[in-house]
Amino acid sequence: QVQLVESGGGLVQAGGSLRLSCEYSGSTFNDDAMTWHRQAPGKQRALVARISSSGITLYADSVKGRFTISRDNSRGTVYLQMNSLKPEDTGVYYCHVDSSGADYWGQGTQVTVSI
Repeated sequence: QVQLVESGGGLVQAGGSLRLSCEYSGSTFNDDAMTWHRQAPGKQRALVARISSSGITLYADSVKGRFTISRDNSRGTVYLQMNSLKPEDTGVYYCHVDSSGADYWGQGTQVTVSI
């Protein structure tokens, strides 16, 4: 059974930074690609960033150059460093993994960027 627990959200002014963490409990972290998704108010959940098991990264166009996804396999943790935050980055951020064909989501962490 896989469990994901996010942390690190909060309220920040535009231009500021936050780092989100997602702790993974399960046996196959090192083998799994991990993703961060965002659900803005009134919108569908959307992919923000992805990191493969080998460290290859992919980003939504809206966050390229500002966000960085990384993973620490020794800690079973994936991070999302968010810099130069904008009000449109506001939303609930979810960690996700597709592990052995099953989808797992964290509970989400709220990020609010004020003007």
